[in-house]
Amino acid sequence: MQSYAINSNAFCPPPIYLYLLLLVLICQCKAPLSEAPPNIVIINVDDMGWRDAGFMGSEFYETRHIDSLAALAAVFTNGYASAANCAPSRACLMTGLWTPRHGIFTVGTSERGASEDRKLVPVANETTLKQQLATLPEILATQGYQTCHAGKWHLSDNPLEYGFHRNIGGAQNGHPQSYYQPFGNVDLEASSGDHLTNAIMDQVVDFVHAAKDPFFLYYAPYAVHTPIQPIDEFKSNYESKPSWQGQFNVDYATMIENLDHNLGRLVSVLKETGAWENTLLIFTSDNGGLYGITYQYPLRAGKGSYYEGGIRVPFFILWENKVDPHEYATAVTNLDLFPTLLEAAGVDLSQHLFDGVSLLPLLTSSTQIPERPLFWHFPIYLQAYNVHHNQNRDSLFRTRPGSVIRSGDWKLHHYFEDDGLELYHLKEDISEQHNLVQQHPEKAEELFNLLKTWRIEVDAPLPPAINPDFKPITM
Repeated sequence: MQSYAINSNAFCPPPIYLYLLLLVLICQCKAPLSEAPPNIVIINVDDMGWRDAGFMGSEFYETRHIDSLAALAAVFTNGYASAANCAPSRACLMTGLWTPRHGIFTVGTSERGASEDRKLVPVANETTLKQQLATLPEILATQGYQTCHAGKWHLSDNPLEYGFHRNIGGAQNGHPQSYYQPFGNVDLEASSGDHLTNAIMDQVVDFVHAAKDPFFLYYAPYAVHTPIQPIDEFKSNYESKPSWQGQFNVDYATMIENLDHNLGRLVSVLKETGAWENTLLIFTSDNGGLYGITYQYPLRAGKGSYYEGGIRVPFFILWENKVDPHEYATAVTNLDLFPTLLEAAGVDLSQHLFDGVSLLPLLTSSTQIPERPLFWHFPIYLQAYNVHHNQNRDSLFRTRPGSVIRSGDWKLHHYFEDDGLELYHLKEDISEQHNLVQQHPEKAEELFNLLKTWRIEVDAPLPPAINPDFKPITM
């Protein structure tokens, strides 16, 4: 056998085929994260319900651009918001943390509804996101990302203090006073009569044109939140259109179609600039649709409720040539976006605290994510919009203080006022009509114990006392 030796005088190189073999092995072992990090776009629509788009089944709303994106994406039919209303859901998305960890449970005060109807003193609510909590844009900025917020922020007066380099129209306000200029409480330059959704996209287009890779765009339109104001050019598409499963509101439909039109503009500029080829795009909503304006049948209730209609949302992830189009029944939450996007950007996840799981292994290599329960905690009150027409637990409140767990196909609600439990099997009863606590006491106890353990682990606050103003309803 021929030998090769190193001595003080000379080095005899190995045959050339060994170099070629080594080169092949290096190429085959190249880590995905050594590739250029993707541009990241999150589309977080305000109050768009689970069934408010064609790809989720609606036959009333027209969403051709959204549907085209969904056809190229991984669609999660069991996608959830981590809270049933605006601010807490957005805080969860930005930090990757359950609501008890950041303390934002609602918008404004937690003392919602008449005091005499509230049996418990609600937990105090945080209205501003704590700056010591690491946010998605802050971490991405350290990775060299240009970061832009566009639209509704709702977590402080200024998103620029949380890692964004540019802010287009975002502040503490939860909705505009008007979608037509002058917008009132939205600080955005626009021509007289401009529509807010269009004016924000004008500036988003400018940002994408000027941005250098990689960039992070958090596009959070105020639409389709109230006030419900029609876009006249789309009204003729709906005025003679038959309703579909309770969806019939022409003015709301025009707002959805106008948003869809603007998303078409966004995709066009991404393709025009060449950014599309390496853009990871998320589409979701901050909570369920506003019951009475839109309906999510067969889901029960809507925004503000912890029945499915309040927390289940449209949800897809698109990354062409990296993520195959596929429909998943896996239950996921917007908490999962934090680790998913950071991992895609090449961030070491071990250096950060988060409560979701990265979906990247599932999306890129079909590696199933571990079975895990999902939790919601709402130790406060949220009054009903219409006491005569709702699907809530009672007519006065969209929800009263309580917690919820989903594990597999089972879902358990725990309400603090009466220590009430509701158990549903979502695969057989997606409408949450048949409380199975009596039929399956062992499952109820199992989930209740998991829920109580989780509350201890995350130091979830509970209502501290009985409200002295409470007046029980007497029959």
